[in-house]
Amino acid sequence: MRYVVGYTPTERGADAVALATSLALAQGAELDLVYVVKPGTPYVALNPEGSRVSAAEQEVLTAERQGLALVPQGLPARFHVREADSFAGGLIDAAVEFEAGLIAVGAASAGLFKRHTVGSVANALLHASTVPVALAPRGYQRTAPVTRLTLAVGQRAGAEAAIETAIRAAKRRGVPLRLASLVELDAAGDAGEAINAAHIHANTVLTAASGKVPAGHEVGVAVAHGRTIEEAIDGLEWDDGEILIVGSSRLAEKNRMFLGSTANKVLRALPVPMVVVPRDYDREDSAP
Repeated sequence: MRYVVGYTPTERGADAVALATSLALAQGAELDLVYVVKPGTPYVALNPEGSRVSAAEQEVLTAERQGLALVPQGLPARFHVREADSFAGGLIDAAVEFEAGLIAVGAASAGLFKRHTVGSVANALLHASTVPVALAPRGYQRTAPVTRLTLAVGQRAGAEAAIETAIRAAKRRGVPLRLASLVELDAAGDAGEAINAAHIHANTVLTAASGKVPAGHEVGVAVAHGRTIEEAIDGLEWDDGEILIVGSSRLAEKNRMFLGSTANKVLRALPVPMVVVPRDYDREDSAP
């Protein structure tokens, strides 16, 4: 298992390395830190015979040193430089080449501390990646293994790829799985009916999930509601070592992603990392 990390020598890059480390430790995965440069940028990896180091080459060498220093000892990691017209494109190409299980990136630097802001890189990934994308909130520093997975199950049937990915990940890691349904009361019409429907759907998913994990594996349900999705998110209890898994919108093309309006609202309020699973994604060995 290999995880691609979108790395730059910034706080955002450090957040991405921390999240990838947390995901990799319990999974036995290896990290590939990918630093994307514009085509034609000189750097030592492509110019080993040069006797001088240019400013651009020095930037890459510094990024390599700083990036690998963030990875805990004992966790296999490699540093790669990729030429691409866009940062997201370089990451996607690397993920395909390495047959990676996911791509990890940090939030945009303008976001609130411990919250997500989707910058241009993450936005591009969320429209084009064929593997799950893990998004670290700003200031994420936890590198210990994941302690619980929460799957956003919505209120309607579907999102089978995300459900299967979450079940496999929880089973492989031996961590509890929580199925969370969020109800936005301002948009729900009959609030009581909406909450009841959310409970019914979440428990239907619970029944299916319970049959796919070992006996005794902890699987539970939480239904949270508020006037807004942000209020519903705030009403849930979140572990420091928790990851939220969501499926891409039905608007996404097959094996692609598209964040719907609800997922975008969740992301803005979420205090823990989010992993977005492409539509119809099905890879047995790649649970994040």
